[in-house]
Amino acid sequence: KDAAVEIVRSGILPTLAQALRSKCSLSCQVALVVAEMAREAAVREPCIEAGLVKVLVPHLNSNNQEMLLNTGRAIGRICFDNSYQQDQLVQSGVIPRLVSIIREYPENDPLVNVCLLALCNLADMDSARDALAELDVADVLTFQLKRAPDAERRHVILEILGSLSESDTLKLQFAESGVPEALSEMIRGLQGGSDPHDLCSIKIASNLIVSLLLGDESMQKCFGEGSGLVYQDVLSWLQSSNTQLQLSGALAIANFARNDSNCVKMLDLGVVPHILTVLEQHVDEGDVSVQHAGLSALRNLAIPATNKVQMLEDGVTERIKTLLRSDMPPVQFKLLGTLRMMVDGQEEAALVLGRDAVLLARVMEWCEAKDHAGVRGEASRLLAALIRHSRSPEVVHAVTKADGVRHLISMATSEHVIMQNEALVSLAIASAVDIESMKNPFMDAELLPMLKKMLEDPVGAVEVKFSALGLICSLANSS
Repeated sequence: KDAAVEIVRSGILPTLAQALRSKCSLSCQVALVVAEMAREAAVREPCIEAGLVKVLVPHLNSNNQEMLLNTGRAIGRICFDNSYQQDQLVQSGVIPRLVSIIREYPENDPLVNVCLLALCNLADMDSARDALAELDVADVLTFQLKRAPDAERRHVILEILGSLSESDTLKLQFAESGVPEALSEMIRGLQGGSDPHDLCSIKIASNLIVSLLLGDESMQKCFGEGSGLVYQDVLSWLQSSNTQLQLSGALAIANFARNDSNCVKMLDLGVVPHILTVLEQHVDEGDVSVQHAGLSALRNLAIPATNKVQMLEDGVTERIKTLLRSDMPPVQFKLLGTLRMMVDGQEEAALVLGRDAVLLARVMEWCEAKDHAGVRGEASRLLAALIRHSRSPEVVHAVTKADGVRHLISMATSEHVIMQNEALVSLAIASAVDIESMKNPFMDAELLPMLKKMLEDPVGAVEVKFSALGLICSLANSS
């Protein structure tokens, strides 16, 4: 450390810069000296002030691999953690040259490593991403990923891919260039081991695949009508004992289930039992993230009406009800939303769940969740859905007996128009099919003054007033 500082103090930096500028026979050794000095943070700013970066950059066009190695190390160390200098490097056109060097010397591991580290440091910059989008960098990175000699190299490449995949343009390029397949292949090769570095690689790569699936076009390509390599591997993740892969698998299925045709296809291919098995593994003392992701996947899969019918016949609601004992608000929230999706338009399902005293008792607890407004809201919405979709006196009676009507009345004053409407419609249906059960709760809650206030509200939503009138008409007809 002291030696590097002393060299700087000696005033030799301008001489070194001149030697590099003149491209003399000693340039390679000079670049090595600068690279070694620049290990010390204290000398980096003096190196910049002496113009060393500017005179080093042209040497990246050398055809001498040792010169390239020394130059790359020197520039990388001097510009480390210096956003201004890094931006200047990108503006000077180093990105295409770094990719070219990796292409030209793919087997020179020290040189490839220097270039990958440089790309890793620059990949967060929009200007660097724009430059890389024009270079078809995916094939270079996947080739190096497949031949990576150790976890350290893998992680650098995965970090580059992760940063670059935040660009929609590059995300699509990656999907078309086989990046998800290369990541999937890497995971396959590492599965089953216990090495912490390998497990870390699996986590990063599986998260990256989930991220790449956020793009619609890249997601469809990976799905491949249910026969895509990545989709097939995702199914195997669900059956893995690795919690991280189970989580990524469930998140990936939720991403694949973003359109109806994929949902129908996946149901036909038998994905649901795998998700249910994973959920059941994590009911007691399990991983909350896995439960949350699994329920998200089921909820998305249940959106098409044909899927709802099939999933109900397959006993999905009965199996996910085991999660009712969960104490974790994120799981409670997702479970309520999934059950609500399952009964949407399904009279028989709403009837079965609406008469389930154990379910209703738990939902009532969640209607009063003090610390989680989302759980409270979803619990009330499920109650409303059970009445709306069953239109059954038995369900109305069960909800009333469980003291659920007051929660629906409270929901009718929500700040969210959609929740107000759902509550008012369910109350109108309830009063139409079983006014006797509703009398006391309505009187206790002073329902009529509340409805009058809604109708007189000058800024109230038209649809809410319409639903309030519907409830008033229902009450008038039932009297």
